[in-house]
Amino acid sequence: MNDQEREILTQFSKQRSSLIPILQRFQDSEKYISTDLISEIGRYLDLSENDIYSVACFYPRFQLTPPGEHNIGVCLCMACRVAGGAEVLKTIEQELGVEAGLATRDQKFRLDTVTHSCCSGMGPVVTFDQTTHVKMTPEKAKELISKFK
Repeated sequence: MNDQEREILTQFSKQRSSLIPILQRFQDSEKYISTDLISEIGRYLDLSENDIYSVACFYPRFQLTPPGEHNIGVCLCMACRVAGGAEVLKTIEQELGVEAGLATRDQKFRLDTVTHSCCSGMGPVVTFDQTTHVKMTPEKAKELISKFK
């Protein structure tokens, strides 16, 4: 654990109720929660790694693997599914050679499924880094990815 990570931990009480705020802080600063951080948080709060994992896995906000250089989220809410979201996801998986929930070998792209609210009439919705793309099609998805390959 480096000094910055240690400093973050010491800003919180050693009570179990600090777990989610600690995870949030590390997610924001590190962009994901590493296995080393899980161990350190467990030691600090006197909780098992399983306790930490169970909370981190429950909330979709917490990522347990490093982000990619480019992060892609394909919405699979009901409105996006009906509009063709699953086909868009399949196309992106084929283009990148990786399944949802994983990053490419070179860490250039990370692909995840997400669930947005209020997609009705706009789906399928894909987020690419911080930009939201509506009415995505498999063809548009290929074009978007090719710009960054």
